[in-house]
Amino acid sequence: MSTATQPKQVNQTQPSAPDSKWTALRWWSMLAIGMSQLMVVLDATIMNVALPSAQIDLGFSDILRPWVITAYALAFGGLLLLGGRIADLMGRKQIFLIGLVGFAVASALGGAAPTFGVLLAARVLQGIFAALLAPAALSLLTTTFTDPAERGKAFGIYGALAGAGGAVGLLLGGVLTEFMTWRWTLYVNIAFAAVAFVVGVITIAPTVRERGVKLDVPGAVFATLGFFSLVFGFTNAEEHGFSSSSTWGFLAAGVVFLIVFVMIQRKGKSPLLPLHIVTHRDRGASMLAIFVAGAVIFGVNLYLVYYLQIVLGFTPLQTGLAVLPLCLGIMVSAMLSTSILMPKLGAKVLVPAGMLVSAIGTVLLMLAKADSGYALHVAVPMFIIAIGLGAIISTALSVGTLGVDRHHAGAASAAVNASQQLGGSIGLAVLNTLVAGATITAVDAGAGQLESLVSGYQGAYLACAILLVVGAIVTALMYRSREHTAVNSGEAAVHM
Repeated sequence: MSTATQPKQVNQTQPSAPDSKWTALRWWSMLAIGMSQLMVVLDATIMNVALPSAQIDLGFSDILRPWVITAYALAFGGLLLLGGRIADLMGRKQIFLIGLVGFAVASALGGAAPTFGVLLAARVLQGIFAALLAPAALSLLTTTFTDPAERGKAFGIYGALAGAGGAVGLLLGGVLTEFMTWRWTLYVNIAFAAVAFVVGVITIAPTVRERGVKLDVPGAVFATLGFFSLVFGFTNAEEHGFSSSSTWGFLAAGVVFLIVFVMIQRKGKSPLLPLHIVTHRDRGASMLAIFVAGAVIFGVNLYLVYYLQIVLGFTPLQTGLAVLPLCLGIMVSAMLSTSILMPKLGAKVLVPAGMLVSAIGTVLLMLAKADSGYALHVAVPMFIIAIGLGAIISTALSVGTLGVDRHHAGAASAAVNASQQLGGSIGLAVLNTLVAGATITAVDAGAGQLESLVSGYQGAYLACAILLVVGAIVTALMYRSREHTAVNSGEAAVHM
């Protein structure tokens, strides 16, 4: 990447102590980074299982219930780019630690919430601090593990947590709800954050604020408005449909805001998101892959929970245990992909292959009926989906931040996180619309209640399979040769 396009008056973020000390501690820092990522991702789903209990305890209506999930997604997705740039400008370690403390405090507030209003405010605060924490964590990973071989292992671990976090949230939510109370689905974050904070203080190399670069305030405003409008619009479609003026109005506004944002980035001297980050072919393909994986993960998680609890009659604890194949498959695949397969095949082969494997799993999941058994019709397809997703996520995360200049690592990390968040929000909205239509069609055809629900879920799985196949074709065309996208290609992870 040409240095002519980069700001000239920049003090690169450098460790304030001898490199050897922090090099020796780098794998311990992985514990703090990994725990923070797991906490942020699992919080998008951990309350799904606990929501009915929280609703009874606090006495809020069915109409308000989705907002407990939506509030977190809106704040998180809307502020990601801003959070990533703040990490670049203020110091990644500092913002990482601030994010951990803020997330823990917000979680404590939510766990102790006496009313729905307090719970909602706590979820918004969680989203705000997650928007600081997630890009800071990924950029720290990017700038800490620059050796190609170590980078593959580190991103394998990180990708495993990023991909399996949603399923882990369902498992943990089921266990805590079953044996304690719904409030512990929030209190548990305090323990995660405390461990990550202590380990992070000790093992992560200090970073300093970069000089000569200012925060792009207009870009931050329009990026936040754009992402907020898109996420809100698609979330609103779940309840009111795409024909609602509140849905398409926010979607249209989101598109307009993002167009203005792009125009500002093209002309700005210190852009919030330098456009060369997303227009690079390999990074663009990686962000598309993460978008697709986010849509599939959120969709499969949601409808598997519905199927297991409503159709098969599983308890919250049984449901959490039932998604273990998804967790294990993603973790194993992610770590093997980046450490063994990625150096040999490159993203050009591995990402499309992962998408095709996951597509096969979603097609097999369509065979599950109202009276099907769990092992053959749920666990096996779920594991196949997970194998493909692990390869997609870990590989795309690594290539999506590969070769980014050090002082833009936070912006690139935020863009990658935003891809997954938007994929989940948009994917769920579209899938919910398809499920509702397929369910109504089955009811009109005379199917029973459970059979109609299963028909709706099958429609969602079919849509996921189609999305994965299309994604495989597009990413195979977008990625450059496998030599360019292999971790051992010799390309530095971060330009120094």
